Amino acid sequence: MSEEDLRKELEETKKQLEALKSRGAKGITFKVSEKGGLSVYGLGRFPVTLYKEQWLKLLALANDIHAFIDENSDRLKTKKDK
Repeated sequence: MSEEDLRKELEETKKQLEALKSRGAKGITFKVSEKGGLSVYGLGRFPVTLYKEQWLKLLALANDIHAFIDENSDRLKTKKDK
């Protein structure tokens, strides 16, 4: 391959990478699953799907979850820690 061909390929690869990055920058999205659950996309590799009553139970415990995270922050890892 010539140097010019390598430059063109590099530029094309950069464009593809930017397109992939911008696609992943959507943030968190919601969808109703086929079985009627609420799926949350954008938290990790796979969606988190729970039924309505499960989400409501979890949301009712939001303060407890925050307190648990605060109490155990030294033992809990972040995505950066992987």
